[in-house]
Amino acid sequence: MGDDLTSGGPPMGSRRSRITGQPGRREGTRGVTIAVVSTAVVFVAIVFAVTNSPYWPEVKDFFFNREIFLDSLPQVLAKFRRNILYFCIAEVFVLGLALLLAVMRSLRGPVFTPIRGMAIIYTDVFRGIPTILVVYLLAFGIPTLQIPGLPNSPTFWAIVGLILSYSAYVSEVYRAGIESVHPSQVSAARSLGLSRGQSLRHVVIPQAIRRVVPPLMNDFVALQKDTAIIAFVVAVPEAFKQGQMVSLVFLIITIPMTRLTDYLVERERRRRQSGSAV
Repeated sequence: MGDDLTSGGPPMGSRRSRITGQPGRREGTRGVTIAVVSTAVVFVAIVFAVTNSPYWPEVKDFFFNREIFLDSLPQVLAKFRRNILYFCIAEVFVLGLALLLAVMRSLRGPVFTPIRGMAIIYTDVFRGIPTILVVYLLAFGIPTLQIPGLPNSPTFWAIVGLILSYSAYVSEVYRAGIESVHPSQVSAARSLGLSRGQSLRHVVIPQAIRRVVPPLMNDFVALQKDTAIIAFVVAVPEAFKQGQMVSLVFLIITIPMTRLTDYLVERERRRRQSGSAV
């Protein structure tokens, strides 16, 4: 051991890695090969079982008709852009309203009890009512009332319904991020002369948002899919109406978003590991 430390040769760890590295690579390659082959076998078995079932021709003609698929594709893609527009509009308002609700619930002290109570009631109500029911009630209820000064578009109120419903869910994600910030962070900010509001704005919220990006992405994947509720409830001829196409179209959008979520989770894990190592 002494020779290793004083002779200037490569450390023992490097020698060991050279000795054991090749078998380790072979084991890793073998593991990947086994995983790929087993997955392919299972997939082929499922496809074989489905395609050889007695009523597969009827299912194939109803859901996977190639001619209808190709004929509908241009129209579906053109109208699917409206769903993307609904999603972008709703996402902006959900982010803002949800953060406001989370901050309201995080306020401490007896003076803020009414504010906390309103935020709790809002969250409980809109998380308890199914999203499709909220959209339905607003899209048809508000225009029926004919209140002067309010829009009468069912689509407008359907988007409002999505915003109200998802804000309740996302606010809980924000609140979990806010409460995950250690109280010592706030104490340090206050000791530097920052007010409670400044500490929340400059110290707590930035850390909280960075920590909850992955679950936020999951919520927005669900929101992107639920824009189809507007088409269904309001009876606008959207991509949702094309039963053969909607799964493919939404998968094209949601799969990259889920992969981005996985990437963000992994990046946050590596960042925390490097921080703890230091």
